[in-house]
Parts: sequence; C-alpha cells; structure tokens
Amino acid sequence: MTVVTANNRAYRVPVHPVVVITVDGGDPSYFHDGLERGIMPRLQRMLEEGGVFSLGASEVPSLTNPNNISIVTGVPPAIHGIPGNYCRTPEDGLVLLNDAKYLRAPSIHARFEEAGVPTLMVTTKDKLRQLLGNGGVPSVSVERAAGAGIPEYGIESIEELVGDPAPGVYDPLASHYAMRIGLSALRVAPQIRLLYVSLTDRVQHAHAPGEDVADLFFTEFDALLGEYLDTGCTVAVTADHGMNAKHDANGEPRVHYLKDVLEAAGIPVEGVVLPITDPYVKHHGALGSFAWLHLSAEHREPARRVLSALPGVEEIWDREQAATVYELPRDRIGDLAVTASADTALGSAAADHDLTQLHGPLRSHGGRHEQPVPLILSGSVDGPLAHPFEAGILRSRDIHDLVLNHVGA
Repeated sequence: MTVVTANNRAYRVPVHPVVVITVDGGDPSYFHDGLERGIMPRLQRMLEEGGVFSLGASEVPSLTNPNNISIVTGVPPAIHGIPGNYCRTPEDGLVLLNDAKYLRAPSIHARFEEAGVPTLMVTTKDKLRQLLGNGGVPSVSVERAAGAGIPEYGIESIEELVGDPAPGVYDPLASHYAMRIGLSALRVAPQIRLLYVSLTDRVQHAHAPGEDVADLFFTEFDALLGEYLDTGCTVAVTADHGMNAKHDANGEPRVHYLKDVLEAAGIPVEGVVLPITDPYVKHHGALGSFAWLHLSAEHREPARRVLSALPGVEEIWDREQAATVYELPRDRIGDLAVTASADTALGSAAADHDLTQLHGPLRSHGGRHEQPVPLILSGSVDGPLAHPFEAGILRSRDIHDLVLNHVGA
C-alpha cells in the first residue's frame, strides 16, 4: 500500500479514482430536503447501498477560500494561512486572498503530484484556481474554460472535451459544468487518482431549499453524482459553508453597518474588513455574518460594548482569542472579530455596499450558523474514525482523510 504524507498526515494512494466534491453553499438542509422529497434518487440509492451521510463543521469564517483550502490541505487556516476571501496582511495591506503566495501549507494534491500520483483540480470560480493549483497540480476553472485545455493530460480544449461551450459563472448550471469537466477528464485520463471539484454558490445565494431553481441544481447534481459512481469512482461530498436568509419578511436586508454604528457612538475606526469580500458581488454584496475591526487599543473595549448591544451580534473576540477560538493566523485578522446570528449580516458603511445587483433577497454566510456542512461518502467508514463520523464531530477538512483512509480499507 502506497502512502503520501501531507501536513503531518498520511494518505493512502487509491487504486481507483477518488473524487471529492465541495458544494459551495451546500447547506445540509438542501440535501435533507432533496432526499425527503425524492428528487435525489442516486444519492438515496448510494446511501441505501452502504454510503453514509453525517454532519461536520466548516471553518469560521464560514467562507469559500479558507474552507476550500482547509479541505484540500487537511489543516485549519492558522496553518495554511488563508483566513478569509479578503483580509489585511502585514506585507501587502488589504488583499483578495486568491494568490498562491499567501499559502503557508501544501495541498494533499500537491504532495500526490510530487509522489507521481496523477491529480486534477476543477473549480467553477476562477478565484480558487491559483490556490488549488499551487504545487504543480493541474487545475482549471469554468470561468476561464473558453480557450483553455489541460495539457498535462493531452486535453487541448475543455469545451471540446465536455462537448458544450462553458457557461458564465452566474449561470445556475455553471457548477454542473465543473462536474462534467471532471467526468470527461476521467474518461480520457483514467490514470487520475485524486480529483477535486469545487462548485459555486450562485444558486444557494438566491434560492432556498425547495424552490424551483434549487431543485434544478440538486436534481442535476444528483444525476452527475450517479455518473461518477457509474464510472467506478469512490465519491466524497462536503461543503465549504452553509447558507441562511439575512433579510426580514419583506425581503429587506437585515444588516448592521459597523463603521456607521461606531462612528455614530464617537468611536473612530481604522478599518472594517469583511472577509466575505470577493469579485462576485451579485452573490452577497460583500455582506456576511463575520467582520474584523481594526482599532487603536484604547477604542477596542468601548467598541465591544457598543456592538454587544446590537440585536443579532453574538460573539466579539479580540485578536488572540479569535486566533485561538477560530484557529486563524494572528497576523492576518483584525483587532476584534465580530460574528452575527443566522438572520443578520454585518457590513462596513452603508455607502460602501451596492445591493442593487443581488440575485434576490439577501442570503449569505460567514458566521457560526453556516458552519454545519454535510459529510457524504459513497462507502462506509471503518476503523477509529467510524464513531466520530457517526457522531458528527468531524470537520470538512477531514474529508480527504475519511475517503482515502477510512472508506473500504
């Protein structure tokens, strides 16, 4: 049995292809709803034939970049260095964390590639491609698929490989195109042993479980899941974060604009950093349930008192506490970390957020309430992790360990 070590954890090299799919915004409620209403028959059959469905926890902030990187490295942001989609770094100031230079740990896939084990990363959003492809891992995105290939496997054109032109990143079926890229690549390059497919949450930001577009998303996901199973793949499914409505009964966003609140109280703010910030403003308008505040030392306790009084504000930690509680890198977070309730979002100043481009009433993530995620495997879990898995006390970053080391040993 061949073993590859990544970040002090050993992973078995599989004999047959293993596919890990991260459903961006894949809140467990979508899967429960789909199974209950019978619109995900392949997932249902997989579970009846020995597959398992449990819950795990994502990282907090419950955002795309830190969680995708935790999933592919098997370690928390404190080790891999990516605490959000966006942060203030000591060296570069405010940056989008899309550049691989900010990584502090290698991916499992990079270590497999070093050992000569073929891998592939497929992502819907291009913002993840540089991070996921770091270390020489073949990587492609739906967003930049037109005109691109996968030369490592002799694929000159992704669109010719799939048989259809790539959709736009806001297309409700863009995620399924990513799954189709992975399937098509496996068919022409069956030597691939570890495939990672990361989807986009465009649908989940706009549609709750049971709505028509959400049903379209998950029925198509289910059909493609079946195709992966039919090719003989071992499949694992998780999510980078959940999703909740952040609006009132009239569809109006329920938001606290922290800079406005503090300045109205006479407390100067050096900066409000919203780590959900990324290029996809139509999803969330840079509003989520987590924020970092940068303030001078004498203003931190007054700010804590003011913000603690706001309805929906749940946790306020200083830098040292937040680094410990959330397992974050101390040098890339704020002086205070603020989280909000399931129905509340946090912003900077109202003037800084354009919500006119949202797909619908605000649905977003970032806090504790979007931390539960599915852990779904196409086979049963054995060995010492069997009980923790069934107890639901694992994290999404354990998914590669589960599927490579504890399924069908």
